[in-house]
Amino acid sequence: MTFDRVTRRRLLQGAGTAALAGLVPQRAFAADTVVGFVYVGSRDDYGYNQAHAAGAAALKKMTGVKVVEEEKVPETDACEKTMESMINLDGASLLFPTSYGYFSPHTLKLAKKYPKARFEHAGGLWTDKDPKNVGSYFGYIDEAQYIAGIVAGYATKSGKLGFVAAKPIPQLLRNVNAFILGAKLSNPNATLQVIFTGDWSMPVKEAEATNSLIDAGVDVVTCHVDGPKTVMENAARRGAMISGYHVNAAPLAPEAYLTGAEWNWEAIYPKFVKMFTSGETIPNFYRGGLKEEIVKVSPYGPKVSEQARKHADEVKAKFMAGSYVMYKGPIKDNKGNTVIAAGTEQGSTAPELESMNYLVEGVIGSTS
Repeated sequence: MTFDRVTRRRLLQGAGTAALAGLVPQRAFAADTVVGFVYVGSRDDYGYNQAHAAGAAALKKMTGVKVVEEEKVPETDACEKTMESMINLDGASLLFPTSYGYFSPHTLKLAKKYPKARFEHAGGLWTDKDPKNVGSYFGYIDEAQYIAGIVAGYATKSGKLGFVAAKPIPQLLRNVNAFILGAKLSNPNATLQVIFTGDWSMPVKEAEATNSLIDAGVDVVTCHVDGPKTVMENAARRGAMISGYHVNAAPLAPEAYLTGAEWNWEAIYPKFVKMFTSGETIPNFYRGGLKEEIVKVSPYGPKVSEQARKHADEVKAKFMAGSYVMYKGPIKDNKGNTVIAAGTEQGSTAPELESMNYLVEGVIGSTS
C-alpha cells in the first residue's frame, strides 16, 4: 500500500504515528538531507511567508538537499503535527518553523520528543533553559526600516506617515520606532500614525486601517503584517506612496513605490544548511542586520529624490560598516517618559531592545 506525501501526512495526523507505523515508508529520502519549512500563510503572499519561501527555493538548488514545505499552518498544535509528519514521513532532520507563534510551546515540545532533529525557529527568544537542538534566528530588519524612514521623510508632503501593524510585540515595535526615527532625520516634524489590526493576516482590517490613515492625511504608508499586498495596493489606489516590507513591493504599485525593508533568507538558509551538513553547530541564538546580510533595503522607486538617495545611502554605509547606532538617548516615548537616557546608546544587539514595549515620541497610537 502506498500513499502520496499529502495523503500520508493527513493520515498520520489523523491516526497517530504508531497506528501507521507499518503502512508508511520511514525516511523516504534518506540519501538527502531533508529540510522542512512550515509557513503560517500562503507562500506567495508578497510578504513574510514569501520571503521565507524564497530562502527555501535557494536550498532546492543545492546538491544533496531535499526541501519539503507546508503552507497555511495555524499557530496551534497543527504545526506540531505538520513537523512531526515531516520527520516521520519525509525523514526531515532540519526544520524551519517560521512563524512567531510556533515557538512556545510547539517547537520546544517537539524538540524534546525528537532530540536528533534540529529545529530552527524564526524570531523566538531561545534561552539556555530551552532544548539544545532548538535555535532562534532573526534579523534586525528595523535597520532597513530606519533607512526606509529616511526616504519617507523626504517624500511626504503632509508630514504624516502611516503604519499598519499586526501585534505590538517587541520585534514589530522596533520597526515602528525605527521608521519614525529615520524619518525625523530628514523631516524633524514628521509624525507616524500606527493602527494595530490584532493579528498577522487580517485583510479586511488592513484595508480599513489603510483607508483610515489616508483619510487622516497620511501620504506615505508602510506596514508590518504577514502579507502587505492589501495595504500596499489600497494605499496606492488612494494616491499615497508606499514603503514595502518583507519583499520588494515594487510589483504591487510601481509608480507609488519608494523603497522598503526586505529579508534576505536566500543568503542565510544555504549558510545554515551548509553548517548543518558539515557537522558545524548552528548558534542557538543567531541575529544580524544589514552588515550580516540577513536584511536588505529595497531598490529605490521613481519618486525618490537624489537627495533622499544620497542621505539614505550614507546611513546605510555606516550600518554596513558596523558603526551606526539608531537608538541614541535621549529618547522619549509618546507619553513623555524617557526610555533611553541621554548619553546612552542601544545598538541593534542590545538585549533591552528584545523586550521593547513602547512607541517613541512622534508616533500617534497606543500599544494597548
